[in-house]
Amino acid sequence: MKSHKVKELMVPLSEYAVVSEDANLFEAVLALEKAQAEYEKSRYTHRAILVRAGSGNITGKLSQLDVLMGLEPKYKKIGEMKAISNLGFSADFLKDLLAQYRFWDDPMSAICKKAQKIRVKEIMYAPEAGEFVDESATLDQAIHQLVMGKHQSLLVTSKGDIVGILRLVDVFKEVFEQIKACTI
Repeated sequence: MKSHKVKELMVPLSEYAVVSEDANLFEAVLALEKAQAEYEKSRYTHRAILVRAGSGNITGKLSQLDVLMGLEPKYKKIGEMKAISNLGFSADFLKDLLAQYRFWDDPMSAICKKAQKIRVKEIMYAPEAGEFVDESATLDQAIHQLVMGKHQSLLVTSKGDIVGILRLVDVFKEVFEQIKACTI
């Protein structure tokens, strides 16, 4: 793993869905669809959107969960979702929450209007220090960061600038291919 570099497995920004912070959720979904259509068919599709500030710098990510939580703002009333999800609540408790807060009570047809009103910067996730990796880092270093931080991806940097994204799915595929190549 020390002979493989992050740069070899990362997806360059030019091949990833990127939208402005001021884009609405509808525009972000269209950008994701376009990036997936243009992306190399032999690789896994994108599941997140990178967010660019007016300065041109990448300032955040918009994941599938961010989109779903953004469409249902009542989740904010419960508190920090990451902390709550690690508490191991029972299925009955979660069902009671659904009923109490009336999550997803609006008809599906309301999603279009919501998606046009919600700005990406309102629901995006701003990556923290442990979610960046230099393009020259070795794969073992990146795997360690992914595992210890339980991250789905890392933003790849070169001289301080974000140049791509290293996705867990691509790292797993590389490890999977190495295992398949083993001879017993």
